[in-house]
Amino acid sequence: MMTILDCVVDKHNIWLVVVAAIVCAAGSWAIICLFERASRTTGMQRAGWHFLTAVAAGAAIWCTHFIAMLAYQPGAPVSFDPLMTIISLLVAIVGAGSGFLLAASGTRRHAPALGGAMVGMAIAVMHYTGMMAYRVQGIITWDKAYLLASIVLSVGLSAAAVHVALRRSMRLSRSVSAAVLFLAIVSLHFTGMTAFRVTPLLVDNSFSNPAAMQALALAVAIVALVIVGAGLASYMIDDSARTESLDQLRHMALNDSLTGLPNRASFADRLDHEIDIAKETNSKVALIGIDLDRFKEVNDLRGHGVGDMLLRSLGKRLMELSREGEFVARTGGDEFTAIQRYVDQAQLEDFLARLKAALFEPVKVLDLEITPGASLGVALYPDNAATQESLINNADLAMYRAKADLAHHVCYYDQSMDDVVRARRCLVNDLRAAIDNNQLAVHYQVQTSVSTTQIRGFEALLRWNHPEHGFIPPSQFIPLAEENGLIVQLGEWVLRQACADAASWTPPYKVAVNLSPAQFAHADLHKLIIEVLMSTGLAANRLELELTESTIFQDKERSFSVLRQIKALGVNIALDDFGTGYSSLEMLRSFPFDKIKLDRSFINEAEDSLQAKSIIRAVLTLGKSLEIPILAEGIETEGQLSLLGEEGCDEAQGFLLGRPIPIGMLVESGRISLNAEAASGQGPRVKTSIRSEPGDGETPVTLSA
Repeated sequence: MMTILDCVVDKHNIWLVVVAAIVCAAGSWAIICLFERASRTTGMQRAGWHFLTAVAAGAAIWCTHFIAMLAYQPGAPVSFDPLMTIISLLVAIVGAGSGFLLAASGTRRHAPALGGAMVGMAIAVMHYTGMMAYRVQGIITWDKAYLLASIVLSVGLSAAAVHVALRRSMRLSRSVSAAVLFLAIVSLHFTGMTAFRVTPLLVDNSFSNPAAMQALALAVAIVALVIVGAGLASYMIDDSARTESLDQLRHMALNDSLTGLPNRASFADRLDHEIDIAKETNSKVALIGIDLDRFKEVNDLRGHGVGDMLLRSLGKRLMELSREGEFVARTGGDEFTAIQRYVDQAQLEDFLARLKAALFEPVKVLDLEITPGASLGVALYPDNAATQESLINNADLAMYRAKADLAHHVCYYDQSMDDVVRARRCLVNDLRAAIDNNQLAVHYQVQTSVSTTQIRGFEALLRWNHPEHGFIPPSQFIPLAEENGLIVQLGEWVLRQACADAASWTPPYKVAVNLSPAQFAHADLHKLIIEVLMSTGLAANRLELELTESTIFQDKERSFSVLRQIKALGVNIALDDFGTGYSSLEMLRSFPFDKIKLDRSFINEAEDSLQAKSIIRAVLTLGKSLEIPILAEGIETEGQLSLLGEEGCDEAQGFLLGRPIPIGMLVESGRISLNAEAASGQGPRVKTSIRSEPGDGETPVTLSA
């Protein structure tokens, strides 16, 4: 009668026990790693990781058992039943896989322990199925106490291992879980083998071939390690891919995709960090707002592709110039923000000099050489602000001051800037009240024929007489209206008021109304014009809408489509400020404008500048060749008017011919009179003709109002 204690592994097979232990340890670690990954994923990924877990578990458990069995020398010939050996492997894979699947399901509170117990039972069933495949020439008996103990150990330790594996809050849970699973497999095998007793039947002296058994054990170990290694490799590749993906997502979240510079989120974190350090070290933080000059012009004239290349080049320069304690981020389309923590003012001056050099040095883009330039606004912590928000706001104020001051590219914040901002905000609020309380007025400036001096029409100009501050020039409140979203409301009010006034005029002169870019971009502009003409009773051919070149150039295809819709109503279209914008001849060829308004800047220099006079002559010649009337703005002297007459200009407008005045003064001057309906206060009741221009290919439409 022999037990495993009697038949101790001899010195030739100790290394097989070591190999079995290595396979079991590596397998246990791989099993727990794969199982953890399976428990954290969903869908098809979860199924894939569970499959790898089951294969790794089956291979590790079965191979550990098989190698240890080959190391065991019962003192009698040994062989293995192939069918039962294969069944034992399948039992290990399917049983362990089912247990891990149950443990990760989370269907019950005790699912991890139940699933782990199922894994332990699979280890036991695999072991004893494998023992059924073990053929030895001897009498086999079992010690039931050891047999039962092996099963209890396997089930209990496996349940504990899986339970610990899912306790992610526990430190070293993976290592502890793998160690406990290793003990579950090893204790099952050796306790089970203690229950296994063999009494050899020595029929002859033939024994199993030890060398062949060792070679087979080594082959099984290699296959097991390959399988386990494949599982671990899958885990590590996925882990690496996840890490790379997280790094990439983190980089995308914190960096600008175009320039590679830190973005607004990174900037906010860095500014907080620098302010904290400045508090601790008694140093200062300079926040520098940077806005590129003429970048919109680059995009409009050269295309957004060139604009992007320019930004990339500038981003690379700004990234390279940064030193320790310095930081540059892209925080908007053409806006950058720099941070420097410093002690000495000379450090800040040096940083600003390097920023200016990077921003003003020409950039080679394709075959173009572009000099970008920029406006820089500087605010200091703690001198100018105590919080991040106020520091950013003050840097913006300084930057806008720099943008308005053409002589200086760098502007430091001072308290007076806040006073200006408060005054502007008050003015915006007053402007809203002026719209609601009818404090605005429309004045009209006469447009006359240069050759006959006859009146051709009037331009409607918005005026604001503030109840406290008196007359506020349009150059001051119109930009405020544009910045604060009031310009569309103002534009509609002017259009409606001008059309209502003009409908009452005798003779029926034209009225010219300016359209702002925001108003022109409005989707319902065409419907608004129809509604205004119908409600006021003004004939469509008496309304002239003026647009600047830059307004049209922003989106030429859409602009021309909208203009054709408006022109189809019979409304006249004038190109305003000609010569100051893009002055594209293609624009004049693409759309039949009813009038071109020559900008006043050329008229102001006409008497003294040969170049200005040549430009005026060229524009007038262009107008004649295209059969488009030319109106010259800003006529203030007899010499200017005489020059225009000599050059054949069609119409003129300016202080020499008449200043903008309200409708009452127009009547008093005798230039117009009001029709009977307007004089009686009954308002216009006329038929308004809204028609297509000849050649548009559209049928004239007549609507009554």
